Amino acid sequence: MAGLERFLEMLVVERGASPNTLDAYRRDLEDFARFLGRRQARPETATAEDVRAWLADLGARGFAATTVARRLSALRHFYRFLFLEGERRDDPTSRIDRPRTRRPLPRLLSPEEVAALLAAAARRPGPEGVRLLALLELLYATGLRVSELVGLKRGALAPDLRSLRVVGKGGRERLVPIGGRARAALRDWLAIRPQRGADGRPVPWLFPSRGKSGHLTRQRALQLLKELAVECGLDPARLSPHVLRHAFATHLLDGGADLRAVQSLLGHADIATTQIYTHLQTERLARVVTQHHPLARKASREEATVRCSKTEPDGEHRTPMEHEQSKEHR
Repeated sequence: MAGLERFLEMLVVERGASPNTLDAYRRDLEDFARFLGRRQARPETATAEDVRAWLADLGARGFAATTVARRLSALRHFYRFLFLEGERRDDPTSRIDRPRTRRPLPRLLSPEEVAALLAAAARRPGPEGVRLLALLELLYATGLRVSELVGLKRGALAPDLRSLRVVGKGGRERLVPIGGRARAALRDWLAIRPQRGADGRPVPWLFPSRGKSGHLTRQRALQLLKELAVECGLDPARLSPHVLRHAFATHLLDGGADLRAVQSLLGHADIATTQIYTHLQTERLARVVTQHHPLARKASREEATVRCSKTEPDGEHRTPMEHEQSKEHR
């Protein structure tokens, strides 16, 4: 695909794109190229009609609207790059509307559910258990993205373990404090963490692994978390490392933390991204009022009574006149 490698290089040099971001762009653009190949077309000469056909194909393959929108965004960036480089005289994506999407609210864990997960990790025996507890304590205590945590180097930790430095999306660096519980779990892990690899060289990663990357992978972290969910009686479908990030943010706001502070800790460039957690708070507070306020409970009971009075036991719906006539015959 002509121009792809130079486009990806631009993302690294000018925007500080992470390897995960580059992989996502590559997958999206190569999928578009394969689709065009089936139409006897090429990305260099693709038209708006080709782009619309690809988007329709993504929908037919069952991709969510958010995924389709993200892939269109990748294509827009690519063609904008080709246009600015003078390799295309037009941008075939310029007049294509973004698919309508609704940002879903994050899945939530209660503090009690998080505590159950941490307790289950603490019961795991041996070095694997020590590593797992340190991993989960750090996820919940810092709100790091799992890709940020598994790719963290030992040198990112402050000497007293009270904070760490992490480079997030867009190459933005932030300082994140580490709480007491997480520090204790971290000390236990550092005491037994492998210092050197099989080749005898020093291991730079905080959570080293024998795999190709040299460190624990996101996929393995997800697998470990789902195993713990089963042990705790939680639905593993609800669990992912990102859910712990959501729990970190939501529980901070519940405790009265400032929204701007939470934005800084999460590494969000736009506070609008952080504000989704305030919507979660609003929903939960509304449920609390409905369940516990006396007038709300009374209204719910009255509504239920009205529904019952409109429906006879046999399920037949009657008019008020039919209801009165029925009472006369009883």
